[in-house]
Amino acid sequence: MTTNHYPQGTIEILKYESQILKDNPLGDTHIRDLIVYLPPGYDQTDKPYPAVYCLTGFTGRGKMLLNDAAFTPNMAERMDKLIAAGTIKPMIVVMPDCFTYYGGSQYINSTATGNYEDYLIDEIVQFVDENFRTMADRNSRAVMGKSSGGYGALIMGMRHADVFGLICSTSGDAYFEHCYLPDIPKAVRSINGDPKGFMQKFWDEEKKRKDDFPAVNMIGMSACYSPNGTDFDMPFDLATGEIRNDVWSRWLEHDPVRLVEKHAETLKSLRLLYLDAGTRDEFGLDLGARILAKKLRGLEIPYIHEEFDDGHMNIAYRYNRSLELIAQKIVC
Repeated sequence: MTTNHYPQGTIEILKYESQILKDNPLGDTHIRDLIVYLPPGYDQTDKPYPAVYCLTGFTGRGKMLLNDAAFTPNMAERMDKLIAAGTIKPMIVVMPDCFTYYGGSQYINSTATGNYEDYLIDEIVQFVDENFRTMADRNSRAVMGKSSGGYGALIMGMRHADVFGLICSTSGDAYFEHCYLPDIPKAVRSINGDPKGFMQKFWDEEKKRKDDFPAVNMIGMSACYSPNGTDFDMPFDLATGEIRNDVWSRWLEHDPVRLVEKHAETLKSLRLLYLDAGTRDEFGLDLGARILAKKLRGLEIPYIHEEFDDGHMNIAYRYNRSLELIAQKIVC
């Protein structure tokens, strides 16, 4: 909790019952918390507001953006402070929950996890527009996120620019060779030939081992990028770690670096496309962002690319920069 005092916005915590996620293959709940931040003064006027959707990283869900920390503002406190300072315009912030048993959905549809892309686009956006005073237009609707949330934001910009006209990706997954392949040796040792058995044990044991997270990451991504019916294929041999090129090629079909050319015209229609990453990112996502920026430049797609001196963790302060750029470009 901060010691500063600013006019405070309001937090709405709603239970949304999804028809799209009902009967999902993992049996994950289809009734989920939807967190919505309403700016100070929302109840005193009848005017509509632009909306920003903030997507959390892998193993995250919307309510985590409201965590209380001694020296780091949560999303509501951050918005209050930025609005009070005049750095950003008053905006609604939507924080959805797209968590799964395997750790996350990458905000895409998969037969192994559920249709989280459809959930976000076809249900949540419509629900928010119907229940809050939003400016229901792509040019007044932004999406931002960090890590897997940044990846989700990029996918929204490529496939759903009719819904989101402004995209901000902080350390978003891109150039999969750098961000995923280094995890394979650790994942092989932890999984020990049995991905589903490993996940059951991981859930059963409250104390988590740091060395197990690469395995969770590879399993979660496999469920998103290489589903096989309600099951999934791992992109490596479970005994040796040797790359399975047939599966790995399916992963690469989801890599933003590979998707840019296909969606070039759509990306050119955006009001804002922003990429940033720390120059000490532990997953090489600063290099992925550079490669992605080079692709964008070659296709004459307008973008902003920035780097900062930090790693991948504890960089919530970078939300300030995304929000600042969104406020400059969004239609109010």
